[in-house]
Amino acid sequence: QIQLRESGGELVQPGGSLRLSCVASGRTSNLYAMGWFRQAPGKDREFVGGVVWNIGSMYYGDAVKDRFRISRNMIINTVYLQMDTLKEEDTGIYYCAARDSVRSTITTSTAYNYWGQGTQVTVSS
Repeated sequence: QIQLRESGGELVQPGGSLRLSCVASGRTSNLYAMGWFRQAPGKDREFVGGVVWNIGSMYYGDAVKDRFRISRNMIINTVYLQMDTLKEEDTGIYYCAARDSVRSTITTSTAYNYWGQGTQVTVSS
C-alpha cells in the first residue's frame, strides 16, 4: 500500500504561481510513477502531468504543458507541481496519484492505483 498526501492548494490571482506537493509513504520502494490530475466542478478528471519515478520521464497534459512543471525528490518521496501563469480555468481539485507496477502509459487515470484526497486550487481575482 502507498499513501499520498497533497498540500499547497489555495486561492491565487490570475497570472500568479503556486506549487503543490505530494508526499508518498508506505511501500514506496515499489513506486513506478506519480502523477497529478485535476477536476473542475461538472467536468471529468483531467491529466495534468506525470513522472516515471526511477527514470524521470515526464509527461504533461496539453492544457498545461507550457505553464506547469513537475519535479521530484526521490529521497523524501515527494513530487511537486509548479504552476505558473495560472488561469481561472485551472481552478479545481488537484489530486496526486501513484502506481506501483510497470505500465506503458501514465497519462490516464486508470493507470494509477493510489490516490490522494486532493487539494483545492482556486484561481480568481
